[in-house]
Amino acid sequence: METGLDDGRLGDVLSDVEAYYSARVAKHGATPLGVDWSCWATQNLRFVQLLKLCDFSAPFALNDIGCGYGALAAHLAMRHADAEIDYLGVDLSQAMIRRARRRFSGPGRRFVVAASSPRVADYSVASGVMNVSLGHPREVWEDLVATILRDMRRASRRGFSVNFIDAVRSTANDSVDGLYRTTAQRWIDFCEGELGCSVETIDGYGMREFTLLIRCNEPAAI
Repeated sequence: METGLDDGRLGDVLSDVEAYYSARVAKHGATPLGVDWSCWATQNLRFVQLLKLCDFSAPFALNDIGCGYGALAAHLAMRHADAEIDYLGVDLSQAMIRRARRRFSGPGRRFVVAASSPRVADYSVASGVMNVSLGHPREVWEDLVATILRDMRRASRRGFSVNFIDAVRSTANDSVDGLYRTTAQRWIDFCEGELGCSVETIDGYGMREFTLLIRCNEPAAI
């Protein structure tokens, strides 16, 4: 995992993230609250936006980064039952992955404990994984966000999609509640300039956030 953070600081941040989400799922179980979403409806609405990147008319491989207990796998089974998808869920939390494997493992669906995808797929998605900064300084958290985006680029042949809390629409301050808020342009510039991708922004779907659909202009090189 390439990063502007030194290995010790990166390990500390990832350890904090793992501990936070493991505690959430221990408290709330395999539910939206277990991954810090308010309800099934908004969780699935976010999945709809992220999956606008994918071409469901042909088979494809999908990496789900920060998969939690496997809610996206359930969404795909419900909304795209006829699609041929080689799905890999990736999460830092062993507690999450245990629940995901118990509920959703099967043909075409696997789950691994890792910080980034061990394989290259056609697409990668990440829902909400960069929102909860846990009190880390903004510059430290943005180094981690950049690292996640670089890893997703390397692990994606065709493209990847992510979502963020919108600083423009938000009325709160991230230094107060521990949430990371940003503008779309901040990460459009990064994905276009450093990663050499084309970016489409989706907003206006009823929440104070936005989704970036990031398409690779050249094949991934790992």
